[in-house]
Amino acid sequence: MENTVQLTDSASRDDFFDPNDVKASFDDIYRKEDPRAYFAVLGSLDYSIPDLARPIIRQIASARRRETGRAATMLDLGSSYGINAALFRHPVTFDMLRRRYARQEMMALGSADLRAFDRAYFQSWPRTRAERLIVADVSAPAVTYAVDAGLADEGVAFDFEAGAPTSELERSLAGVDIVFSTGCVGYVSERTFEAVLGCCARRKPWVVNFVLRMFDYAPIAGALARAGLVTEKLRSAVFVQRRFRDEAEAGQTMELLRKRELDPSGLEAEGLLYAELYVSRPEESVRAAPLEELVTVASGRNISFGPRFLAVQRDGRAELAPVRT
Repeated sequence: MENTVQLTDSASRDDFFDPNDVKASFDDIYRKEDPRAYFAVLGSLDYSIPDLARPIIRQIASARRRETGRAATMLDLGSSYGINAALFRHPVTFDMLRRRYARQEMMALGSADLRAFDRAYFQSWPRTRAERLIVADVSAPAVTYAVDAGLADEGVAFDFEAGAPTSELERSLAGVDIVFSTGCVGYVSERTFEAVLGCCARRKPWVVNFVLRMFDYAPIAGALARAGLVTEKLRSAVFVQRRFRDEAEAGQTMELLRKRELDPSGLEAEGLLYAELYVSRPEESVRAAPLEELVTVASGRNISFGPRFLAVQRDGRAELAPVRT
């Protein structure tokens, strides 16, 4: 199991600034009654991870089905408005949805009318997957939208960092086969995963996380190991999340990567945030099918990115400069 993550003592979180303070905050767009602001803001930053994660999550769901003989129950942690669920179930892309919500006719609708319109829209597409989907987020409006629009079978609006799950929540999550996220690591810690796995005591779910390179995954991998899961990192690919929001986010990210002794050359230094894929499963599942055999990355997205903050050399010094590509 050569791709297994080795758990070592990581640097103290007090040794450098909190990584959560580096990543740009988008709290406001998650508190709306519908996803129009979400698509407008993240779409303007070429948000890519939902599209890039979709084939990976589908492959893992298919592998889980082969192992159990049935369609999985899946929990999307940090689900926001159920975007991953929309892309997982239907033949749509993030950019298709962004353009749809940017239309003048859509902007004129009230939130209640938009939810009804969206439900009809998604029902008009063929559902390509049979998995049962549960969305979980601290934002009650986002979770409500995802369920009302028909993107998820059930919604959980709960902060696993702040409190112990209720008995009702434990019943809702007891049958989860796969826990996945495309961006919640960094906003949540190992406490969330310990709480979620505690709800899934009857079985050991697979845990799939796309994690920005600036975040140390060792604490979460350690918590999953204590729950009996072996964590592998996909060594053959990294995944674009989005462009940096501004020069401040770019500069602080570079500094954090340097302090973690990670080289941003060819990656973040090109003006983009990159995520790595971690998958945690019981040891027998890992031995039966290592991650590099489980997942195939065929291609990324051929996308035209907007302005980036690139690392350039000026007068012998490395500086950040906005460049349109």
